[in-house]
Amino acid sequence: MDKKYSNYDLDNLDIQILSILMNDASIPYTEIAKKLIVSGGTIHVRMKKMEELGIIKGSQLIINPQKVGFDITAFLGIYLEKGSQYSDAVKQLQDIKEVVELHYCTGQYSMFAKIVCRDTAHLRKVLNEDIQSLTGIQRTETIISLEESIKRQITL
Repeated sequence: MDKKYSNYDLDNLDIQILSILMNDASIPYTEIAKKLIVSGGTIHVRMKKMEELGIIKGSQLIINPQKVGFDITAFLGIYLEKGSQYSDAVKQLQDIKEVVELHYCTGQYSMFAKIVCRDTAHLRKVLNEDIQSLTGIQRTETIISLEESIKRQITL
């Protein structure tokens, strides 16, 4: 990282740029520049700086899993045999495409995962054959989501 940006504070323009793009990442920089009454180059420089700082981690296309045949979302509390097996478990879980989020957490579980499956048979296969058979995983507890009511980014 460039040393001149090491203690970078977001200013109002940065926050406005981020807020617009967090709402719709497909908006061209030139359109953002017009909205904020600055040059397109200013938007480009600010975005590059925020990417270099790790403030912006990337952009992505978000699909509706149900529209492509994935009707079951479940949360999985994972118990490890030993805490020291965390890194190995993460490496193994990365290979299971149905695991879309994974968190190392406090509380009763060692890890907490979000998995997306086509149906209950697919969920059973992912749990029994893919996840519970991994080295270091002692057991799991599954919570099936009936509806996602809120999903959003932080507000700046």
